[in-house]
Amino acid sequence: MNGLPAPALGYVELLPLIILFAMACVQVLVEAFAPRRVRFNLQLALGILTILAALAAAIANLVRLAPALSAYNQGTATQQGSSLNPGIKVAVGSIAVDGPGLMFTILLLVLGLFAVLVIGERKLGNGVSAFTAQAAATPGSPAEREAIAARNEHTEIFPLFTFALLGMVVFATSNDLLTLFVGLEIMSLPLYLMAGMARRRRLQSQEASLKYFLLGAMSSAIFLYGIALLYGYSGSLTLGGIADAIDANHGYQGGLHDGLLLAGMGLIAVGLLFKVSAVPFHSWTPDVYQGSPTAVTGFMAACTKVAGFAGMLRVFYVALGAQSWNWQPLLAVIAVLTMAVGAILAVTQTDVKRMLAYSAIAHAGFVLTAVTGAAQPENGMVRAGQLSSVSAIVFYLLAYGIGTLGAFAVVTMVRDDNGEVTDLAGWRGLARKSPIVASVFAIFLLSFAGIPLTGGFIGKWSVFVAAWQGGYAWLVVVAVLMSLIAAFFYLRVIVVMFFTEPDSDTRVVMPSWLTLTTVAVGCLATVILGILPGPVLNLVALAPSFIR
Repeated sequence: MNGLPAPALGYVELLPLIILFAMACVQVLVEAFAPRRVRFNLQLALGILTILAALAAAIANLVRLAPALSAYNQGTATQQGSSLNPGIKVAVGSIAVDGPGLMFTILLLVLGLFAVLVIGERKLGNGVSAFTAQAAATPGSPAEREAIAARNEHTEIFPLFTFALLGMVVFATSNDLLTLFVGLEIMSLPLYLMAGMARRRRLQSQEASLKYFLLGAMSSAIFLYGIALLYGYSGSLTLGGIADAIDANHGYQGGLHDGLLLAGMGLIAVGLLFKVSAVPFHSWTPDVYQGSPTAVTGFMAACTKVAGFAGMLRVFYVALGAQSWNWQPLLAVIAVLTMAVGAILAVTQTDVKRMLAYSAIAHAGFVLTAVTGAAQPENGMVRAGQLSSVSAIVFYLLAYGIGTLGAFAVVTMVRDDNGEVTDLAGWRGLARKSPIVASVFAIFLLSFAGIPLTGGFIGKWSVFVAAWQGGYAWLVVVAVLMSLIAAFFYLRVIVVMFFTEPDSDTRVVMPSWLTLTTVAVGCLATVILGILPGPVLNLVALAPSFIR
C-alpha cells in the first residue's frame, strides 16, 4: 500500500486476546441460538475451555520470552535496541508483550478460571444459578415471578464474564493511553451489568449496579480528560512517547505545559485509583460488593484489582517514570489513607461481605506501598529497584486473589432458608457445624492478616521490602501498624466461628465440584505460597521491566 510497511500485528503474541474475543462472540451466538435446556452447561464449558486455551497461549509466549528475561536479570543483555527492555510491541505498537504484561495476563487468566467455576455453581441454588431469572424484569413484577416459577436462568453472565476478562487483559498490556481507555471500558461495562444480576435481593443488586455504573462512568470521563491533557503536553498517546517528551523537556516545558502535565497526571491517577478502590475513590466498594452476586463480587475483588494495578504500574513506571518526584509523595499519602480507612472501618462491620470489601480497600493500600516505594532510575527507565516492586506486587496479587476467590466461595456455602447468610451473627459457632469449612475460611482470613506460613505473609513481606528499599521506610512502619489493626477484625470472625454458640438457623450447604475446586485449590495455594514461596518468587522475577 503506497510502499508503506505492513502493520506489525503479531498474531501469535496476540493469541490470548484473540481467543478471548472470538469465544466471547461465540458465547453471544450460543445465548441467541442454543436450546435453553443445554445452554447453561454449554456456556460454562465454553468459558472454561476459553480460559484454558488463552492461558496455554500466554504461557507459550512467556516460554519464548523467558531467555531474554533471564539474560536481563543476569545483566548479560546487550545494550542495543529493544534488548535493553525485553519484549515485543504488537498490534501496531498498541499492545506490549513483555515480562510484566505476560505475568499479569497469566495471573488474570488463572484467577478468571476459578472465578468462572464459582459463577457456574448451581447446586447451592437448588438446581439453578445465583443469577436472576430475567434481568430486564422489574423486581417483584409478574414477569419476574413467572420467570422464577419457570426456573429460568440468566446465562448471559458467561459472555459478559469473558468480555470483562478480555478488557482486563487489554488494560494490563496496553502500550498507549487510547488502548488503555478501550480496555477500561471493555472491562467495566460488563461488570456494571453483572453487579445487578443477583437472583435474591434484586433491589439491592440493582442499586449496586447503578452506583457502580454512575461512579465508574464519572471516573472514566476523568480518566479520558487526563489522556487528552497528556496528549496536549507530549503530542503522543504512546507511553514511551510521553516519557520521551518529559525527558526532552527535562520534566517541564514551562508555562501552560506545566499545567498540562500535572493536571493530566492527576486526572489519570483518579481513574486508576478508582479501579483499585483507593481512598478517597473507594465509596462504591462496600455497597457494590455487598449488593452484587457473591460470585461476581469475588471476581471483581480479585481480577479488577489485578488489572487496575497492572495499568497503574505501566502508566506511572513507563510514561511518568521521570516524574516520580511528583507522584510518589501523592501516592504515599493515598496509601496511608487507604490502609487506615480500610482497616479501621472494617472493624465496625457486621456483614461479612462488607467486611471483605473494606479488607480489599486496605489491601489496595498495602500494594500502593510497593508502587510508591519503587526506586526510580535515571531517564525514567525501570531497572533493578522497580524489578523488585513489580515482582513483589505480582506475588501479592496472586496470594490475595486466590484467597479472595476462596473466601467468597465459602460465603456462598453458608446459608439459611432464605439463602446466603452474610450477617456475622449468623456465623456464630460455624466450626461446630462444619469444622472443615470454618477452618478453611480461617486460613483465608489469616492470610489476609499476614500471619506467617500463609501466602499473605510472604506477599506483605515482599511489598514492604520493596517500599523499604525504595526509601519509604516510614510508609512501611505505617503499613505494619495498619496490618495490626486489620488483624483484629479477621481474628474477630475466627472467634465468632470457633468460640461462640452456634446459630440454629445457619447451615453449611455442600456445593458441586465447581465451588469445591476453587475453595480447595485456594486453601492449598495459600498454604504452599506461605511455606514454599521460592518457585513462585523465582517465576515472577522474570518480570524485570516494562518495554518502553
